[in-house]
Amino acid sequence: MRAFRLVAFGQFISLTGSAMTAFALSIWAWDKTGQATALALVGFFSILPLILLSPIAGALVDRWDRKLTMMLSDLGAGLSTIVIFILFSTNQLEIWHIYVSAFISGAFQTFQWPAYSAAISLMVKKEDYTRANALFGLAESAAGILAPSLAAALLAGVTLGALVIPGLGLGGIMTLDIITFVAAIGALLVIHVPNPERQADTTAQPLNLWEEAKYGFSFIFARRSLLGLQLLFMGGNFFASIGMTLLSPLLLSRTNSDEASMGLVYSVIGIGGVVGGLALSAWGGPKRKVIGVVLGWLIGGAGALFIFGVGRGLLGWIVAALLFSLSTPLVNSSNQAIWQAKVPPEIQGKVFSARRMIAWLVNPLASLIAGPLADRVMEPAFAGGGVLAGSFGWLVGTGAGAGIGFIMVICAIAVMFVMMAAYSTPTVRNAESLLPDHDAVPIGVS
Repeated sequence: MRAFRLVAFGQFISLTGSAMTAFALSIWAWDKTGQATALALVGFFSILPLILLSPIAGALVDRWDRKLTMMLSDLGAGLSTIVIFILFSTNQLEIWHIYVSAFISGAFQTFQWPAYSAAISLMVKKEDYTRANALFGLAESAAGILAPSLAAALLAGVTLGALVIPGLGLGGIMTLDIITFVAAIGALLVIHVPNPERQADTTAQPLNLWEEAKYGFSFIFARRSLLGLQLLFMGGNFFASIGMTLLSPLLLSRTNSDEASMGLVYSVIGIGGVVGGLALSAWGGPKRKVIGVVLGWLIGGAGALFIFGVGRGLLGWIVAALLFSLSTPLVNSSNQAIWQAKVPPEIQGKVFSARRMIAWLVNPLASLIAGPLADRVMEPAFAGGGVLAGSFGWLVGTGAGAGIGFIMVICAIAVMFVMMAAYSTPTVRNAESLLPDHDAVPIGVS
């Protein structure tokens, strides 16, 4: 775990910088357009390359040196930030530039995630999989604590008595982000990331790149329990993505663009993630990981979205933020532990990429739906005299942000039904007992 902790620390530094830039750019985009669609399209272009490139990326990760792959992924994301910084500094930055940058950064992250996930299987013991995944999630959550409040302070400046510290602005924040990428790459430079031993018998594995890309899907579709788990995530991700894509517009609409309030809510999400990650690291997660997945979705998906939707102020949003963030490590770490135990390390790159593509296949559609649904349908419907204001105003209020709140409530109910349907299916509920661990049987035996 020592080497892995160093990698996680480097990622924490880098993720903090990236999250600060994302926060600052969302404020910039909202001020420029005032539309939820503009923010939703950033998410769409971030996810699109994952859908397009995941199969090939996974196959290449299994072929390439995983340490080098992780370093190049961090470098590529850093370069996209540098381009945005140059455009902003020369007063040429437009919304569409952010979309292009999001696509490029997402393309590099398509390689990064399967490489990191597969490396965990070889860097730590099987009994530490959940802890390692929780630690990596902890780095993301800790970054989430610092980034929003720090970004808000750096944008506007800080006053401490007679001392006035001027704001750095968007350009200053992006400069810090570029510096933090060095930390992530530096951490990888000084540690050893093992590559898996290749099977002597390769007759069960395809040889060319296209066949390797398809092999990840074949592996999953041949195992109904793994496919069922990913369909669970596909359904949950669709509705949760619609809701969470609209979180920033909801907060900005209902607080009259109060950057500090928005930063506080996102910081609470980070705090909850840290607490949840620490607790899960110490605990190790439930013995039955599937229960951790479903329970986490019900609390952090259905419960949090509902409270975000009906909330009218900071107290309600903070409660929702805590529910969402405390349960996220439970969901992701439990699911990761199942897959890392069931899939042989030498094919995890291609299988994990296929797995992620299945789970996130609907996310771009969710991002495309969320913005126009809010701007053109639900927000007008809850404005003064709107067609839904009289019927549901008691639940989510009326005026700016009410329509987005109603969308979140509907998404919360949908997530609950998806989880109930999944857990009632034996192939999902009993996935861990139905599938043998990869080190219990030879590869190719299902």
